[in-house]
Amino acid sequence: MLMDMSNLTLVTLAWELYQQGMSKSRIARQLGKNRETIHLWISRIEAEGLLPFLESYQQAKKGPRPKRRVDTLVKCWVWELREREAQCCGQKIVYFLEREHGIHLSVPKVYEILHERYVIRSRWKKNRVRGPVPRASAPRQVVQMDSILLGGLYAFTGIDIYTREADILVAPALTSAYGRAFLDQSMERRFGGHVALIQTDGGSEFKDAFLACVTDYCDRHRVARPFKKNEQAYIESFNRTVRKECLGWGHYNVADLSSCQEAAEAFLERYHYHRPHLGLGLRTPLTKGA
Repeated sequence: MLMDMSNLTLVTLAWELYQQGMSKSRIARQLGKNRETIHLWISRIEAEGLLPFLESYQQAKKGPRPKRRVDTLVKCWVWELREREAQCCGQKIVYFLEREHGIHLSVPKVYEILHERYVIRSRWKKNRVRGPVPRASAPRQVVQMDSILLGGLYAFTGIDIYTREADILVAPALTSAYGRAFLDQSMERRFGGHVALIQTDGGSEFKDAFLACVTDYCDRHRVARPFKKNEQAYIESFNRTVRKECLGWGHYNVADLSSCQEAAEAFLERYHYHRPHLGLGLRTPLTKGA
């Protein structure tokens, strides 16, 4: 089996096949090696000869390779770029290093340098344990929150997935400060001040200022998994209703803020007391005077 052969044997066999006229791509397929590896072997053999290359190849494989050392000045540039470019990622640092200093480092090497000074955490915790998708069997158990892009404005939305009670705040920016303002508004006037669980996506509007106070209103805050729209199914459905029956798909600017909020309030009045809901057996979420 070719898999059981040593690399020295494979190098020799690759050279013999190449001398017989076989292409490098075909040699790579026959030996189960990458084409670039075969190309490198043959180029080195042509330049050095088979026996010298085998000897140097064998020596190179003995013992651990010394780590590539990076000049202290280059490390300082990496740290400066990290600060200057607002905590940018390693790929961007590689870009700026090459553009401004003509130096190329690999992304792993950049992160190795960053780890000397910073605690680097992944922003997208793909495999973070989040628990099962929450279900509700009574009011105030689960509230889902999200945001809608309206051009120059943003609508913050929330819904109690059991009662279907909902709230909307139109804001001029998608920031955590407005996320917190919506949290304060919706919990005080719509969701009873405290719920078992609040679920949001991982957007920036639900971080920082929002995170600082979300647990004042709930027992637990859960972040829905990325690209799993079904985990936010109730709020996504409500957002479509808001677009279809209230704000549409047009683009608004800051001058439209008050009129958009007025339209949202009128929609909420109709939504809660007049519009029948299929998920509630054609009842409305709320009843006048109840």
